[in-house]
Formats: sequence, C-alpha cells, structure tokens
Amino acid sequence: MGSSTRYDFDTVVDRRGTWCVQWDGVADRFGVDGLLPFTISDMDFETAPQVLSALRSRLDHGVFGYTNWWQDDFRSAIAHWYATRYGTEVDTGQLVYGPSVLSQLSQLLQMWTSRGEGVVVHTPTYDGFRKAVTGLGRELRGVPVGDGAALERELARPDSKVLILCSPHNPTGRVWTEAELGGMASLAARYGVAVISDEIHADFVHEGHTHVPWTRVAGQGRWALITSASKAFNFPALTGSYGLIGDPADRAEYLRRMETAEGLASPAVLSLTAHIAAYRESATWLDALRAYVAGNLALVARRLDEELPELGWRPPQAGYLAWIDLRPSGVDGDEALQRVLVEREKVAVMPGGVYGAEGFVRLNVGCPRAKAEAGVEALIRGVRAVTGGVS
Repeated sequence: MGSSTRYDFDTVVDRRGTWCVQWDGVADRFGVDGLLPFTISDMDFETAPQVLSALRSRLDHGVFGYTNWWQDDFRSAIAHWYATRYGTEVDTGQLVYGPSVLSQLSQLLQMWTSRGEGVVVHTPTYDGFRKAVTGLGRELRGVPVGDGAALERELARPDSKVLILCSPHNPTGRVWTEAELGGMASLAARYGVAVISDEIHADFVHEGHTHVPWTRVAGQGRWALITSASKAFNFPALTGSYGLIGDPADRAEYLRRMETAEGLASPAVLSLTAHIAAYRESATWLDALRAYVAGNLALVARRLDEELPELGWRPPQAGYLAWIDLRPSGVDGDEALQRVLVEREKVAVMPGGVYGAEGFVRLNVGCPRAKAEAGVEALIRGVRAVTGGVS
C-alpha cells in the first residue's frame, strides 16, 4: 500500500454553498441546518490530482458536444483496472454504460422482473435498493447477511426473480469471499434467479481482504455487474457508471432501453475523462487514501473501545462507513439518540433505521481526521446521554 505522505488528506475543503447534499442538504433529512454531517456516502476529499489534471485539460478544449462512450480509451482503461487491481480479465464486449449505478439497477429490474415479483436483498439494506425495488412495484425480500439458509429459502420461491448483491456490502462493509460468492451463484442458477452485483465499493477494500468480481463466479446464469469509479475517487457529481452484462440478448436490450427509451445515448464527457484518469493514473493516490481512511476507522475503534467497550466494535472490511451496533450499550432505537445528536451535539449521523436496523448508526469517516474525531466524540457523548452514562 502506498504512503499517504505524498498527498494531503488533512486540509479541510469547505463544501458549504456548493449545492452539496451532505453539507447543504442536511436539513432535508434532519430538519436543521448547520449540522456537522457524517451522512451520505461521499467523501470530503478532493479527487485524485491526476483526475483533476485530466478534467482541466478537457475543459481547456472548450467544446462539449455529444460524446461516444464505446471507444477504446474508456474500455481499455476498465480492462487495465480489473487486470491490475483484481487480477481479472474482463470481456470489454460485455460493457454497457449508464448515468448512475441505481439507474442501471432500475433498468435491469424492469427487464428481469414484473410488478409484484420478488427481489432478494441482504439485510441491513442500502436504502437506494429499497427505493428502487419498491418504487417499481416489486416485493423486497430481505435475508440477513451471512444467513445461507434464509437466502436459499427466499431464492427458492417461484416468484423470486432477482438477487441484488451489494459487493462489498453497504452498510456493513462486508467483503464476500470467493466461496461465498460461488455459493450464491450456485443457488441463483439452481432456482433460475438473475443476479445484479453492485460493486461500487469494491475499490475501497482494506488490507487483509480481497474483492472478487462477480464475473469470476457468474457461470452461465443471467447476471450483471454494475459499478463506477465515482465512489472510490469521489466524483459522483460528474455522473456516470458502467456495467458488464453476460447475456448478449440482455445486453442488447439494456442498450436499446438506455439509448432509445431513455434517450441516454450520449454520456457525460467529464465522467469518461475522470474514469480513464482514475483507472490509468491514480492507483497510488487511492492506496494512500485507503490508508488514511483506515487510520480514521482505527481512531473510531480505539475511542469506542475506550469509552464504550461493551460494543466490541471493529472496523469494516471495506469502505469508509463505520456501521456500529449500539444496542449492547442500551440504545434500543433511533429516536432518542437522533434527538440528542441533532439538538445537543449538532451532528448528523445516519440512523440504522434507514437500512432496516434500529439501534445502529452509519458514521461516514471519509473526511479529514479532525472531523472524524469530532464525529466519534459526539456519538460517544450522545450514547451516554440516552443510556444514563456520564457525559
């Protein structure tokens, strides 16, 4: 892993007044302006300097006409990333493009399911999945992370048509092993269930764990891998995602929907530019960033061990989201703790109920260390306040 000393992750970048959901939109979810936010899954860091340089060069060209994503610079950058990062050869003929991972998910659900049919997810569940599935009139069927018997039971139902896999898992940060993924692929094939693997958190897997792309275990079943560089390299506002779809007819139908029914034949050129620079030139920056964020997560673990040792909390295997079970400390719901965090501590932290797990929180520490420290200290004081501890 590269050293973070080459890059400055400590300097605070003021995001207020930039139309930023995490900072400027905090009142929309928490009802109060001006809270210190640890919420939506983006980071407070500038993107990689190589990405910024590529964007500036493209801006200097000055012409931003309709753009083609099906070109070798983009496709070969993806192939290079998978080969160097994951030791995996991808078939770039399977590539598709979309404005976002959730947009791709929606299109695939419409292709592979009908209203009222079942879509299986792991719980706790990223709220974007819930909104997409229920918004399309499909039935969300949750199975606890790690419960293989429950997973098979739900996949075996005749009207369960799709398994949405979050790999690595959000919000828990779980990195699935190749054996676990192979087992899911076998179950999906046995029961004729399509798999949509959202791998947008894959590039943020921490030391000691290895991400296995779905393409390695997919076999002949119906499947799609959907992802984007925007999560790890922090440019979601540029839009843009891509995917791999195994079946040629499914791939053609997806492209038909995107290019004709949705009118999205031309991608955002700055997104293509950013992806290429990220995948071709920015691996060292990403390694340094992951090391820095691992330091933030270690800080959270140390302070929770010191002040709330009953939690036994350990950092996630991937990502910058600390998923914390507060129930051992006596927190049995979201409302009281959220009231203290918002009204007294002036922080915004995502409550577990958003993901179907009250008594948990999801603390985003993709930020300078001083902010991460402020967040965990506020959380500790909040927990003590609602459980009768000293604060």
